[in-house]
Amino acid sequence: MLSPLFANLRQEGVPGVDETPPVGTVDHQVLEICKRKAAGIRQPPHDVVVVADTMLSDPDDHSLSLGKPRDRHHAALMLHRLSGRHHQVWTATGVHWNGEWRFWCEHAVVAIDALTDVQHDALLTSGSWKGKAGGYDLAGPMGAHATLVDGESSTVLGIAGEAMAFLTTLAALE
Repeated sequence: MLSPLFANLRQEGVPGVDETPPVGTVDHQVLEICKRKAAGIRQPPHDVVVVADTMLSDPDDHSLSLGKPRDRHHAALMLHRLSGRHHQVWTATGVHWNGEWRFWCEHAVVAIDALTDVQHDALLTSGSWKGKAGGYDLAGPMGAHATLVDGESSTVLGIAGEAMAFLTTLAALE
């Protein structure tokens, strides 16, 4: 998503960051984890640094978050829970530019089709659930079964929409 904007883009994890959700609402949880990632970068090595985190709200209780599945079984449970339902996807994004951090936190609403057993198994077999909030990747195989109902697709894909607009402006300055 950022590759077209920045020619010298490098993607790296931030090692040692505690991604355990803190107590609070899902927007608070995802923003705090994003800020932990930013704090894990002692001296930003580039002119522009982006950190982000994404979580889903439980479709039955929007105060509970669904993080990344631990394994295939956990992914199967998440996909089953989301099948045939709407849910919120929360993304927090931090951008370090010009010596300071700016943060955004936004949500979008996604509807997942009622998945057949064959579709459910195909999503699990694809492995696209690995490392993905809620056990799916909108840009991957789940895209055939999901509809963005409200919000920005970039939010679902892991960059808050307002942060994406800010990054587009920065790229134009280069």
